Amino acid sequence: MPQIEDEPLNNKPKILDEKVTRREFMQVMGLGGLGVTLAGCDATTITIEEGKEDIVSYLSPEEYVIPGVGTWYASTCLQCPAMCGIHGRVREGRVLKIEGNPNSPVSHGKACQMGQAGLQNHFNPDRLLSPMLRKNGELVETDWNSALKKIKQHTVDDVGLGEDQVAWVTGTVSGHQKVLINSHLESLNSNQHFVNETVNNSVWQRVSEDLLGDDAPTFSLDKASLILSFGADFLGTMDSPIHYSNQYAKFRSLPNRGTLIQVESKMSLTGANADLWISLKPGTEGIFAMGLAQYLLNSGKINNLSIPSTVRERISEYDVNNVNEITGASDDHIGRVGDALLRSSPSLVLAGPSIGGHSNGYQAASAIMMLNMLLGNIGKTITPQPKTPLSDLKARSGNTADLVAFTNKLKSNDLKAVFFYGANPVFSAPESLGLKETLDAPFKVAISSFPDETTMQADVVLPAASYLEDWGTHVASQGPGQDVVSVQQPLMEKWKGTSKGVGDIVLDLLKTTAPERYKVFPDYYSYLRGALRALPQGGLNDESFWEQALQNGSFALKGRKQMFRLMWPDINISAPKKDEKYSLYLVPSPRVGLFDGRHANLPWLQESPDQISKVVWDSWAEIHPTTAESLGISHGEVINISSNSGSIKTHAYITKAVHRDVVAVPLGQGHEGYGRFADGLGVNPLKILSSELEPKTGELAMYSTTVKVTPTGEFEKIVRMGADSDSQVGRGLVRTVSATQVKLTGES
Repeated sequence: MPQIEDEPLNNKPKILDEKVTRREFMQVMGLGGLGVTLAGCDATTITIEEGKEDIVSYLSPEEYVIPGVGTWYASTCLQCPAMCGIHGRVREGRVLKIEGNPNSPVSHGKACQMGQAGLQNHFNPDRLLSPMLRKNGELVETDWNSALKKIKQHTVDDVGLGEDQVAWVTGTVSGHQKVLINSHLESLNSNQHFVNETVNNSVWQRVSEDLLGDDAPTFSLDKASLILSFGADFLGTMDSPIHYSNQYAKFRSLPNRGTLIQVESKMSLTGANADLWISLKPGTEGIFAMGLAQYLLNSGKINNLSIPSTVRERISEYDVNNVNEITGASDDHIGRVGDALLRSSPSLVLAGPSIGGHSNGYQAASAIMMLNMLLGNIGKTITPQPKTPLSDLKARSGNTADLVAFTNKLKSNDLKAVFFYGANPVFSAPESLGLKETLDAPFKVAISSFPDETTMQADVVLPAASYLEDWGTHVASQGPGQDVVSVQQPLMEKWKGTSKGVGDIVLDLLKTTAPERYKVFPDYYSYLRGALRALPQGGLNDESFWEQALQNGSFALKGRKQMFRLMWPDINISAPKKDEKYSLYLVPSPRVGLFDGRHANLPWLQESPDQISKVVWDSWAEIHPTTAESLGISHGEVINISSNSGSIKTHAYITKAVHRDVVAVPLGQGHEGYGRFADGLGVNPLKILSSELEPKTGELAMYSTTVKVTPTGEFEKIVRMGADSDSQVGRGLVRTVSATQVKLTGES
């Protein structure tokens, strides 16, 4: 464990000798669910000893630190919500390299490009290093005492806060950070916690909860013989790509190489790896699933007697020929996919964000989950998560429904103070929601490492330390089939400035709202030591458990086996209505690297080529050649993309990797206040989305916005990796001929 210099060297060691009751101890640790388990203990108090240790300068390193030789430490990556385990190589007190942690049941020793780029996040020259207060309309640097005093004034002292008048807006949170945030809200008589993630699969999670009784079941790709994916980019940006990539490698391994079929309207990284890629009209994927269900039932090979007659009748309404006409699928697609599913057992059918992001998203995702029920995949490739007593630590996954709810709360003037952490709603909210216009009223506190669009509108800015110099615990929402607590430890001392870890910041806030309960913890480190020591891990409640958790980077929670509670859905999916004026669907596609825009300030990821187009440092719009020809658009031409909510301009990229009815603009660019490497690059397609909602879940129907595209006659060069390397002396390096030409000429 690295030595961390948090205080001046002349400070005395921090010592805790206060005592708290067992009930208070369990509540502040987020262990309330263990009350019954520990009720039989004889002890009436618990003494917290975790603060009794000397703080030693790195000038006196540990014996095993050898100059010039790196030492690897385990921690947790926070570059996306997947919470992968990582190893950091530290030499002379600096972290120099990040790799996956082989002991992590989430990452299995691998790290994606976003994880690798965590170093640029840490050493970024645009990091916030001092607290700031807004004075005369401008943010100016201040000290921590002044910043905390200002927050206390607006949340505790003289504002007369009522119930639910304070809110937190965060990204996906879990572990003890989540516990402390909820405790802070509770101390202010509020439960207003909005969790926002632009890239999410919350509709699929809702369907899993309603039909299976489990919102986060385990999807085992490596146990399937065939994967049918409806827009689930599990190799790129969905849920936990590193975890699924490891499973996918086993799924593809010989001798029983699995088959992947991808159904979507815009090719993803997963689609590019598929054996069969099927492009459908946007919003018709659920209808295709229902046609496939009818084909399976008509085959006579589905012997599931538990299918209700009402479900059979509803499936029979989706005639295959009619489905082909609505979806634009080829006449043989349903038959080919259906026969492949019947030959391959067990299989796995998945739905991704682009399915739930339509106005009929819940119904479509239900039809897709029903295919798993028809094929007998439940209990084989889809299994329930064990139930753990530590529910307070489990991840709360973000969505866009909370973004809508937060905006509505602002419009009703019900909020007096808002805390932001790990979310940038000013950037991610469509203009049609009207969030930015209503954000002036409440007192705003931003806990952030960078000056993003939301942070720069705050009244108080608290600089958060890099996750590579901070403590924490995290629980992945998707992945390993068990609840695993990943431990985050600092890989080096504070780089510069007076930034604090997120846990320490929230603990400081709690000491202003509930000092009698939290003054016993001098810092977040001592809080974590007490929390982990209190876990009932069967003989591991000692120093060895702490050391083992730091070395491994994680530990598993013991949970009880669960059983699914199956419910057959009542599905009635209609085709999306055609808009003659706005005839194309806008697909704001997540991008490996920049993700939802949070990494646009990292040059390594700006330089990383897009997985399909290979474009770098810019935005573009992918359009099918047939559509481009009908609109008179040329490759590289600047085009205007307009919806009922606004317009954007970007380059046209002509490709067959999208459906004819689609114009796809990747997420990530279009920042206006995110540092020197992000500002002024490209466009943000989220701004022109409509405010249409998926009716069942309240999610933004992010893939239902229709647009019209017009050429401008202007041309700009698109910067791509290998843009000029696909030809030599005017001749293509790889000569191709279409299947139609082969049939016409009779060539073999």
